[in-house]
Amino acid sequence: MVQVKEFRIVMPMSLEEYRVAQTFMVLKMQQQSTNEAEGVEVLENKGFEDDVYGKGQYTSKLYRLQSKAPSWLTTLAPKDALIMQEESWNAYPRCKTVIKCPYFAKLSVTIETIHLEDNGKSENVHGLNKEQLAARHVEFIDITMPTTDYWSYAVGNGNFDFSTFKSEKTGRGPLLEGWQENCNPVMTAYKLVTIKAPYWGFGGKLEQALLAGERALFVESHRNCFGWIDEWYGMTVEQLSELEEQGDCLLNQKISKPLLLTDTEDHESKFTDNSKTHLQQGVKT
Repeated sequence: MVQVKEFRIVMPMSLEEYRVAQTFMVLKMQQQSTNEAEGVEVLENKGFEDDVYGKGQYTSKLYRLQSKAPSWLTTLAPKDALIMQEESWNAYPRCKTVIKCPYFAKLSVTIETIHLEDNGKSENVHGLNKEQLAARHVEFIDITMPTTDYWSYAVGNGNFDFSTFKSEKTGRGPLLEGWQENCNPVMTAYKLVTIKAPYWGFGGKLEQALLAGERALFVESHRNCFGWIDEWYGMTVEQLSELEEQGDCLLNQKISKPLLLTDTEDHESKFTDNSKTHLQQGVKT
C-alpha cells in the first residue's frame, strides 16, 4: 500500500524570511547530527535548470542513520542497509526531494513542497487528480506542539516553549492558541509525502515508520526555524550560500565514507528471506 500524506506547516514569517530560515536550519541541524560514524555527507551541490521547476539548486546527499533506526529494523537488516540517498531540486518556492536506500531498490520516499503566503487553508496546491485526492490524507502541524514519540527523540527534540518565547530582533511571539489565524507575516509549507515500500510482510510497517520519521523531522526542523530566528534574521541568501559551501566541506571532513551497496537485488533477496523468518517468529517493535 502506498502512503500519501500532505503535511501543512504554518510559520510566523514571510516567504523570503522562510527561505533564509530553512537554509540556516538545515546547515545547523546537519552539523549537530554529524560525527565520524553517522550523519550527512554532501556529494553534490550545484545549480540546475529544467522545464518543470525552472532554475534552482540541486543537491545529492548520503544519510547514515544506524543509531536512529527502530529495533525491529536493526533486527532484520544489517547496519549498511541504513544508508539513505537523497536528491533534492530546490527551486524555491517549489522543491522536490527523492529519498532512496541502496539496500532496498524498490523503496522510495518523494516529498513535493510548495510554499505559499497563507495560513494553510489553500486546497489542492499540488494539482492532484480525483484519484490522488481520494488517497491523500491532510495533517496540520502546529510548531508549538512538540512530539513525544520514538521518532521525535531519534530526530532530536528541542526545548522551545513558544507559549513564552519572544524574538528579541523581531518582537514575534509568544505563539498562543489560535496564533495561525491572526499571525502577520504568515506562510505555509505544503509537503506532499509519497512513500512506496512494496515488500511482502514488512513493507507496510516500513512505510509507516518512514512516514512517522518524516513527520517528526518536519516538526523539529520547523520548530528550529522559528526558535533560531534571532540567529538567522537579517542574513541574506548570498551570505548563507557562502556558509553552505563551507558547511558542506566541514560535514565531509567529519564523517567517514564506507562503500555503498551496489548489488541491491541480491541484498533485497537475502533481506526478504530473513524478514519472513523474523516476522513469522514474531519480531516486536
